[in-house]
Amino acid sequence: MTLVADRPVAVAAPDAAGTPWPRRISVTALLLGTAVLYLWDLGASGWANAYYSAAAQAGGQSWSAWFFAATDSAGGITVDKTPAAVWVMGLSVRVFGLSPWSVLVPQALAGVGSVWLLYAAVKRWSGHHAGLISGAALALTPVAALMFRFNNPDALLVLLLTAAAYATVRAIEKASVRWLVLAGALVGFGFLTKMLQAFLVLPAFGLAYLIAAPTSVKRRVAHLFAAVGAVILAGGWWVAVVELIPSGSRPYIGGSQNDSVLELTLGYNGLGRLTGDEVGSVGGGAGWGSSGWSRLFGSEMGSEVAWLLPAAVLALVGVIWLTRRADRTDRTRAAVLVWGLWLVVTGVVFSLMDGIIHPYYAVALAPAVGALFGIGAVTAWRNRADPAAIGLLASGIAVTAVEAWLLLSRESDWLPWLRPLVLVGGLTAAVAVLFVPALPKLAGRAIAVFALAITLIAPGMYSVATAAQSHSGALPSVGPSTQGGPGGGGGRGGGGMGGLLGAPTPSAELSALLAADAENYTWAAAVVGSNNAAGYQLGSGVPVFAVGGFNGTDPAPTLAEFQRLVAAGEIHWFIGATLMRGESGSDDAHRIAEWVAQNYAATTVGGVTLYDVSR
Repeated sequence: MTLVADRPVAVAAPDAAGTPWPRRISVTALLLGTAVLYLWDLGASGWANAYYSAAAQAGGQSWSAWFFAATDSAGGITVDKTPAAVWVMGLSVRVFGLSPWSVLVPQALAGVGSVWLLYAAVKRWSGHHAGLISGAALALTPVAALMFRFNNPDALLVLLLTAAAYATVRAIEKASVRWLVLAGALVGFGFLTKMLQAFLVLPAFGLAYLIAAPTSVKRRVAHLFAAVGAVILAGGWWVAVVELIPSGSRPYIGGSQNDSVLELTLGYNGLGRLTGDEVGSVGGGAGWGSSGWSRLFGSEMGSEVAWLLPAAVLALVGVIWLTRRADRTDRTRAAVLVWGLWLVVTGVVFSLMDGIIHPYYAVALAPAVGALFGIGAVTAWRNRADPAAIGLLASGIAVTAVEAWLLLSRESDWLPWLRPLVLVGGLTAAVAVLFVPALPKLAGRAIAVFALAITLIAPGMYSVATAAQSHSGALPSVGPSTQGGPGGGGGRGGGGMGGLLGAPTPSAELSALLAADAENYTWAAAVVGSNNAAGYQLGSGVPVFAVGGFNGTDPAPTLAEFQRLVAAGEIHWFIGATLMRGESGSDDAHRIAEWVAQNYAATTVGGVTLYDVSR
């Protein structure tokens, strides 16, 4: 027990040696249920995001392409991210062969691992039940069910950051510099997954350690400097290697204008995402939704992650209030600092950034939301004799019911009975909880079970509906396949925009034509835009140069460089696909397309226009 606010507040002790069988069974059920949700019919999405699938294919064919995360095995240009996610997918392709399943299964396993790590981290300080609730909340968050079945880098990023949070918890327990350095290394590897987004958790981990670690201020600060060093080493070694290799001796760095990882990190994928000033982009904030405090709850991200978000915010504020008079090293407060500051910093950045942002980015909030939900619920329940604690619990149930009702109101044709059920059931449970201190223990537990079920049923069923849909393209969305839903309705992918976001599926005749004599050329074909190139490459199995990179706005290659490649006989076909012109960046890709059309005869195969530039 720890005295908090002049009242005895229960703090869970670490589990005794040897976990009881009921606990083992419940954790096993959680992980198996998560695995079923994330793995069932996983191949239904096909190549999902063909952009990363093509890079995984290239990595499975060439170790050089794998190291640089090139989009083709000949190493023309890289993806516009650091390579860690492609490394994992490429290794899976090498082990299991190229298929949608081999590309997607690493993300599903990352989801199961994230749930397990979240359970383990929360359990250490808040007990088994808090860990179990937190893990279930993460597993049943719709954006988690989306992204752990999809091949974007976000799945690996969440796994690494959740592992880093676990390491931070272990570090705080005994002021362990080794665990803190491990946390830093994991965040650094997160940088190699999705660049600066990984660093959004650093204020949470650093401040929690600085406040709560049981050692002197001097040692705490020294430990933090060691952890920062681990971040730099783990995240910087690949950047240093690439920057030291001269241009022309490696693939062009996709997303940059000067063939530089540092430029990509600080510009297009860095400060540009905050300000909207992204050279080479197809549009800033005006093209990717409106910034503001309502973004996480609105039509952009609400259905992705907002189901338990109000309860998580209440838990953060409520538990800090309940522990306001606790010792500096109080673990309950330290826990909500770790997860709460993760939620606050990341949530504020996502809400206010003016550059490119997609709704599925919200998966980075899911572990923090799940942890706060579980910690808050169990802490309040253990201290239900305190009016403040029972009020916190009832309020969390009520706001969750109202939020679910509001989100489901956007999907009026999907399970219409669910909306009144969660509202009436949730408000009833909130009122019933207020009387729990005066009720027999068995009745109180029954109310608690009902309240937990009613708060998780809406996001849980929405997650199942999300997993039941196939997803493809660059902009996957959550929810059932109905029109006008919170997830955007209609199709569950993101094609269109002039060929920018969707990959074509070539005919068998065209694929055979591209593959014929491909061994005589460095690239069997070239086409403007990475998604166009990915579709033709995955269909034919031979390297296709993504001229201009993802947006078609990278100077890779320039018109003069392309002409030299053609003169040297390194490219067989040029495919006449179209792509939207960017607002800034290089226009070399479109100049190349115009030059080819003016100088080579066109032929049509499978409805696609091609030019034989080898003649």
